[in-house]
Amino acid sequence: MNKQRAMDEIAKEIESCKVCKENKSGMAVPGEGNPDADIVFIGEAPGKTEAATGRPFIGRSGQLLRSLIREIGFDDQEDVYITSPVKYLPDRGTPTSDDIAHGREHLMKQFEIIQPKFVVLLGRVAAEGVLQRKVFVTKDRGHIIEEKDPSASSGQAGIKYFLTYHPAAALRFPNKFKPFLKEDFLRVKTLLGA
Repeated sequence: MNKQRAMDEIAKEIESCKVCKENKSGMAVPGEGNPDADIVFIGEAPGKTEAATGRPFIGRSGQLLRSLIREIGFDDQEDVYITSPVKYLPDRGTPTSDDIAHGREHLMKQFEIIQPKFVVLLGRVAAEGVLQRKVFVTKDRGHIIEEKDPSASSGQAGIKYFLTYHPAAALRFPNKFKPFLKEDFLRVKTLLGA
């Protein structure tokens, strides 16, 4: 199976999805990176810069994310895949629960193709979009959450999820969140043996 072709098909689905576009603006931002990556970074939803270009995490918080990815020894294009559950810029800022639930459908199709071993959940919306439950980032950050891969046949190992803060939190409150984010990325490096 050509994974990139399959990911391109999902991108076309997202671009033509009326539900994805409801109360949202800009271009679709399906995600980017290596569709054969072992590690996936999941954010929240595109910002204005992302919605103008169709690329994930290229604004200020994206620059921080990509620098952290490089600091732990990965190439942000070749070694990882970066996306979010919500694929368009929400008009009201934060995605609604309905936005997250619908976007999860496309995200799970992407997971089926990529088949990541390790997923870094960047904040509450990412965690809710993937795990389908509320998590408390301040309490649960830095922990591995192991769950059965919903697309795997019985007996296959599940995906390991790692919860940390969204880079936007570190930009908004650098003294409070940036040290934790850096610490968590170093832990990711150790866990992956990078």
